[in-house]
Amino acid sequence: MPDEPLQSRRMMMTAAKRLLAVRKDDPRRDPADDIPRLTLSALEKIRMSRSRDRILSNLDDMYREAFERAKSSDDSQQMATLDFAYRREQLYLEILLDIRDAMERR
Repeated sequence: MPDEPLQSRRMMMTAAKRLLAVRKDDPRRDPADDIPRLTLSALEKIRMSRSRDRILSNLDDMYREAFERAKSSDDSQQMATLDFAYRREQLYLEILLDIRDAMERR
């Protein structure tokens, strides 16, 4: 009687392994079910959907809205902080977009 829970647990684990362990050469295996990994081959398959102008425009809109709020409350410290943050984020995004463009050309 004390061996029953251990035996049933072992049977469950065996059944789970059988269910989940699908071999790579199994014809029933669907490659679309593979776990996505951020590899060079995966990146090469993905087409970047947003244009450079759209991304930078979204950044501009977001900071412009925050800057207008700070301006309406006459918060010069917040306005200076937002101005610096905007320029820094714009630089970071431009670098990342340059890398993306270089990868797409490759």
